[in-house]
Amino acid sequence: MLASAHMEKKQKVFVGMSGGVDSSVSAALLKQEGYDVIGVFIKVWQADFLPCTWREERRDAMRAAAHLGIPFLTLDLEKEYKKEVVDYMIREYGKGRVPNPDVMCNTYVKFGAFLEYAKKHGADFIATGHYARRDELGDEHRLRTGLDTKKDQSYFLWMLSQKALGQTLFPIGHLQKSEVRKLARTFGLLNAEKKDSQGLCFMGKVDVADFLKHYLKAEKGDVLNDAGSIIGTHDGAMLYTIGQRHGFSTEKSSSAESPYFVIGKDLQANTITVAHFISTKRQEGTVIISVEGFNDIEGDFHEGKEGCVAQIRYHGAYYPVFIRAYDSARRFAQVELTSLDQNPAAGQSIVFYQNDTCLGGGVISE
Repeated sequence: MLASAHMEKKQKVFVGMSGGVDSSVSAALLKQEGYDVIGVFIKVWQADFLPCTWREERRDAMRAAAHLGIPFLTLDLEKEYKKEVVDYMIREYGKGRVPNPDVMCNTYVKFGAFLEYAKKHGADFIATGHYARRDELGDEHRLRTGLDTKKDQSYFLWMLSQKALGQTLFPIGHLQKSEVRKLARTFGLLNAEKKDSQGLCFMGKVDVADFLKHYLKAEKGDVLNDAGSIIGTHDGAMLYTIGQRHGFSTEKSSSAESPYFVIGKDLQANTITVAHFISTKRQEGTVIISVEGFNDIEGDFHEGKEGCVAQIRYHGAYYPVFIRAYDSARRFAQVELTSLDQNPAAGQSIVFYQNDTCLGGGVISE
């Protein structure tokens, strides 16, 4: 009894299990490493006009937990998800901005309400199946990209605080996706071959524009070319994103004509402007972007910081960036991007990196 009293207590980890292979393997690896693992399925909001899929996903998560021999819980965060993710997305599109719901889900649901729930119930850590890595840099926690560059999800994690990062584990961030599936087969998981989910979890296979039409009053309008001439129609300017190449109709001069891309939109006039090639408004070869709600993960972001690149879309290009101004109190930055080949849209996340380290990010303002 005396010896057992002095044995080090296992650290408890609540693993967010979605029913997919990534989170299931994360739970398996943590158990293998000796953690006290509890699987948690997070129930989020779904519209009543969409196919109900959460019960199927929960069943897959429960089966994985049962196979691994770990406790399984269901955490209902439907209200939090509806308020902070869905309502935010609808509100932003209504303003003509392009939101990133995945970032808001991470901020308020996974690394917000779920983390708070886990800590309240005795967890030392939470863990997710994100392809990202965390390590220590002195007394600070550092967020690094996942080693599988095709799956890296650090772009969606720019809002993590030092506190949240220090209480989070990313068990598969050092693995390739092929290795994760191989491990799933080794562990005997039934979802080893399950396809990766696509799009937003509360929407399933429904197109974003179709979803928004249930909440926003969208009216048909004119499609303009870059010369201002009417060449087609669209379903509502607020429904389109910069760079989009579908969802509107145009008159074609020939079957071999190059596709059109949205390069601008005017909500008041309810028009979108398209061109065959995505162009940008440049200032002496560069683009100046203002960033709001900035999160500096390591507290070392500053004006003139060298060696930085920026990403303005998930899995998009990395652009060399110069930090023109940064105000930590206002969480505001102004940056200068070079070699930009796509139009940044207000509402999008812009995320900053130095080598394989994610420095933080924010939201592109007007």
